[in-house]
Amino acid sequence: MRKTVLAAAGLTATALFIALAPAAEAGQHGHTTRVQGAYGRGYVHDRHVSRQPGAVSVSRGTQTNGGYGVASQRGANWGGGAYAGSASRTFNNGASASRATSVVNNGDGTYSYNASRTGYDGDTRSVSGVVTRP
Repeated sequence: MRKTVLAAAGLTATALFIALAPAAEAGQHGHTTRVQGAYGRGYVHDRHVSRQPGAVSVSRGTQTNGGYGVASQRGANWGGGAYAGSASRTFNNGASASRATSVVNNGDGTYSYNASRTGYDGDTRSVSGVVTRP
């Protein structure tokens, strides 16, 4: 009985939080952090976010004073019965990996999907198809 009450209370609290939480506002924001340590060690990290109705994009990057670094981007667009999302990461040595996903409501009870992923070794794997949803 106690577990049921706790579960119900948790679900109620979650639903209340979701109902009262403000929607993400459209706009852009970001920050850059610079850290300098002893003996020339340090890094710079930045993160920028752009939100619009039906779209979001995020870019991040870190660069050390020693020459190591990584940059990543991800984004998504949705609306009109379609969704598309992608992400990528690139290191200073040129190694990179990426992924992309899309889903489209065909309007006849079927959905088309396509997903691909490219690894750091350059190998790309893809899957696509059509599914019916009752």
